[in-house]
Amino acid sequence: MTAAETVPDQQALALIGEKVRKRLAADPGVYPIENSHCELFAIGNFLSPVECTKLCAMIDEVARPSSLHELDYASGFRTSYSGDLDPHESFVKGISRRIDDLLGLDSAIGEAVQGQRYLPGQQFQPHNDWFYTSEKYWQLEKARGGQRSWTAMAYLNEVEAGGGTHFTRIGIEIEPKPGVLLIWNNALPDGRPNEGTMHAGMPVLKGAKYVITKWYRTRQWR
Repeated sequence: MTAAETVPDQQALALIGEKVRKRLAADPGVYPIENSHCELFAIGNFLSPVECTKLCAMIDEVARPSSLHELDYASGFRTSYSGDLDPHESFVKGISRRIDDLLGLDSAIGEAVQGQRYLPGQQFQPHNDWFYTSEKYWQLEKARGGQRSWTAMAYLNEVEAGGGTHFTRIGIEIEPKPGVLLIWNNALPDGRPNEGTMHAGMPVLKGAKYVITKWYRTRQWR
């Protein structure tokens, strides 16, 4: 940390936040979801029905029980199935680059696109995407690219019941709609991690839910 920082990667998070904020504000296709807790945006029809169907099939091929650092699948905190999509596969690479271009970020700081599948009863309890730097895992994540800056998450299918994304601090639940991309800044404008981004993948009640997620760091992701 520099003398001007009070938390790891604070200056980098502030600079990335400002860059993406300006980029999204200039894009008429980006819809800001107004609230007083975090910077949250939606883009309709970011993915076509054909792309969504293909991504769902790719997720089925790589999906394994999800874990979360020290918490394994059996803990019940995150009970979806998930897996990284091949970043060298041309179709996946094209989707990933479109997200990069939308945010105006270098692909080098983006993690691999991850696919997630939720079946009835599966969920992801309230959490933040950014890393708690007081935890043991931070040293590993620091070396892998530092703090997470932005999250981009796209819904891929119609869910028969349940499966919304509940932003608990804001008090809104977003219904999954295929092709819609959600984007949020995991930091405050000054670069401190934002508790207001707390969100949950609500339990699927009927059917299945498929999503892809891409997270961005502050430095090159390794």
